[in-house]
Parts: sequence; C-alpha cells; structure tokens
Amino acid sequence: MDKASTAADKRIDRRIVLKAGAALAAAGAAVLRGGQAEAQPQAGSASALFAYVGAFTTPERKGHGGGINVYRVDPASGAWTHEQLLEIVNPSFLTLDRAQRFLYSVHADVDEVSAYAIDKQDGHITALNRQSCGGKNAVHVSIDPTGRWIVTANYSAGSVGVVPIEKDGTLGPRSDLVNLTGEPGPDGKRQASSHPHNAVFDPSGRFIAVPDLGFDRVFVFRLDAASGKLTPNDPPFVATRAGAGPRHIAFHPKMPLAYVINELGSSVATYRFDAQRGTLHPIQILPSTPASFTGDNHGAEIAVAPSGRVVYASNRGHDSIAIFAVDRRDGTLTPVGSAPTQAKSPRFFAFDPAAKILYAANADEGFSEEQNTDTIVPFRIDQANGMLTPTGQVIKTNSPCTIVFARV
Repeated sequence: MDKASTAADKRIDRRIVLKAGAALAAAGAAVLRGGQAEAQPQAGSASALFAYVGAFTTPERKGHGGGINVYRVDPASGAWTHEQLLEIVNPSFLTLDRAQRFLYSVHADVDEVSAYAIDKQDGHITALNRQSCGGKNAVHVSIDPTGRWIVTANYSAGSVGVVPIEKDGTLGPRSDLVNLTGEPGPDGKRQASSHPHNAVFDPSGRFIAVPDLGFDRVFVFRLDAASGKLTPNDPPFVATRAGAGPRHIAFHPKMPLAYVINELGSSVATYRFDAQRGTLHPIQILPSTPASFTGDNHGAEIAVAPSGRVVYASNRGHDSIAIFAVDRRDGTLTPVGSAPTQAKSPRFFAFDPAAKILYAANADEGFSEEQNTDTIVPFRIDQANGMLTPTGQVIKTNSPCTIVFARV
C-alpha cells in the first residue's frame, strides 16, 4: 500500500469510527469485550453471553469482513445470533478490560489502538477514541494486571508500544515505545526485519513475553506500573531455532512453563519459565503437524487449556488444531491427535468462558487459495482427554481473525 492510500484509508477509518460511535450513542447503545486470558468471565453466570469477532476488511489483507461483529450466544443450543456490526478497518485483535466494561482493538496496517464502551443491556459497543501505538500493523494487544496499560506488538514496525487506559475507559497518549534489535533470520522474505507478533503477560503479571518472528527471538520485558515504561529483562531474550519464526506464546496456568508456536518452522517449543527472573529455557520442540503431512504449513495460534493438561495449536496448510497432552511431571508435550477445522487457514481459536467449546476462526491473508472460507467452527472439548469433536454448527462470518467472549 502506498503512503497516499494509507493516509486516505486512515481518514476514512476515522470518519467511520466517529460516525458509528455517534449513531450508537444516540441510539443508547454501548458495549463489550476482548482478549484471551486477561478477562475471561466466570462460568455459570446468569448474565447473557456475547461473542465479539474482529475481521480483516481491506483488499490488501484479502479481507471482506465489515469490522467488529457482535453475536449473542444461546446457552442451551450454542447458536449465535448477530446483534451488531460496527464498521471499522481491520480490527485484527481484540481484548477486554477485567470488568468487561470496555473492548480494545488493534488494526492491521495502521498504527492505532481503539477503545469501545460496552452496553450492559444489549452487549453492543460504542466507539470511544483511538491513540497511536507507535508502529504500523499492530497485531496483538494485552492489558497489564493493574488495568492501567495496554501493550501492543507492532509487527511491521518491529516495536512494542504502551498506551495508558484512563478511568473512563478511553486511551491516553502513548507512554513508551521500544524498538526491537537483533539479527534477521534466514528467511529473506519473512525475516528481513523484526516482526513481533505477540505480547503476553506471564501469570504473575511481572513479565511480558514478545515472540519476534523476524529475529527468531522471544524477548522479555518488565512494565513499570507507575510510569508505563518498559525495561528489558536480564537476559533480554531467548533465541529460538534459526528460521523457526516464533509467533505466539502461552503460559501454563499452574506450572512454570511456556509454549511457543513457531509459524515458519511449524513447530511447538516448550520452555521452562523462571517466574522470579523472567527467563525462558527451551526443553523440547515438536512438529505441529503429523509426520505424514508433507505440504506447506504455517503455525498460528497456541493456547493451554485452563486445566493445564492439554495444549492446542493451529495449523494453516494442514488446516487443523493440533492436540498435545502435557506431562504432569515436567510439562513436556506428547502429540495425541489433531482436528480438521473444516475450512482453510485457522488463524485464530478461542475457548468459550467455560472452556467446554473451542472455536476455530478460519480466515487468513494469503496462506490459502481462497484466503478463507469465512467460518467459525465450534468443537466440543472432551474434558477427560482434551480431544475435539465438531458440534455440527458452523457460524458464517466474513474474514474472522479474532474472537473474545463476555457476559453482560
């Protein structure tokens, strides 16, 4: 995309935000939620369950989603009913504050993070404001344990940004920006420069792990909760296998372990995590696809079941969710199967709040002939062994690339 087109898209994007926000405010609407581990609601609540789905919207992303879609989820049947579309450009990753009063999004190909209010009556969202996150194409957003700071992984810029959250849920001017340094990996096309793809707090909230696909490193930072400033850990990173292209990281909820999905290497690495020093030590690496698969593949998402007994990872190419059993003694993984996602390129997946259903979002920019098949496919999770079985439902939605759930 040239500079003129980018500037024009930003102007259009801002007009859409303001127009949508004003219209929804006048109608008395407002609304909801976002991230993965940060703000999962309590299971068993009597309140209504809503799903918020971000999508790619621009031709550059081969996207044709309209923006952020809001769905009501029926607790008995599991059916999704569409409630709202808030038109916004490329809301590529969403997260919620802990109280689930506000939803936050980053946007592919621009350098902004946006805030939305959640209406506790109907789950709708209203645009609040936007701030620069300091780098083009932010792809992930996390909120610190105090609820005061947003941390973004700025993929194209090779940086990590920090933006404050005000008491009213709006965003303040950026408080910090750190450019990542290192040596490019061996893939001249995908690893020519730094490409942070994830910024995740460890369970204690003291450290932030940032997998860098371009530099084959997982960086670790500390965040000063008073100033919103980032400090590199000592040591500041752990190196991965050359050409692995680390993409996302997931911490074990009970053991001192972390798991990384390597996008370019199509592998899952297990790390021992020192919760006092913030260091990562690799102890295992396994393919994310079966030995019988010989085609092209790119790893995408990774998550640990709340029980801590299973790790899931998504494959674009093999088009599956890989399932690994976690050894209860040392945390290493054993492949136990995979579930076809019944569509192309599962860029993202998420658990429902009760962790009984896994939802695979099949949409990606350029890893399949069709780009995507515009579906979210639910799988029932066997609570005994973690295996996945399709529920038989298919949710049609354009270019889905992120899902969050909230009870309102």
